[in-house]
Amino acid sequence: QVHLVESGGGLVQPGGSLRLSCAGSGGSLDDYTIGWFRQAPGMERAMASCMASELGGIYYEDSVKGRFTAYRDDAKNTVHLQMNDLKPEDTAVYYCAATRLAPLCSTQETDFTSWGQGTQVTVSS
Repeated sequence: QVHLVESGGGLVQPGGSLRLSCAGSGGSLDDYTIGWFRQAPGMERAMASCMASELGGIYYEDSVKGRFTAYRDDAKNTVHLQMNDLKPEDTAVYYCAATRLAPLCSTQETDFTSWGQGTQVTVSS
């Protein structure tokens, strides 16, 4: 299984930006569908974005469309989630996840076989 290590979380004011990174080892991330999930306090973990390993499709949850951008840096075996115009409701622990079981993406976390450790994003003034 590919091993994932996340970085880039922190505290940001509303309207600000952060970029999350998820570095892979033990496998090439371009062979994997990559999901970005988040878990807000008291809420279940839910998908924010998914990059398919086939056909290049990228899915965004409605509340992040137009503000978040997921992309790959294959040369560094890393994926990123650029988050702009952050809102207090984006506050959550963010996780990257990888799978070969869903080449066209999946919103189900049970389809993902490798997980990063999670990184806290707090949006507050």
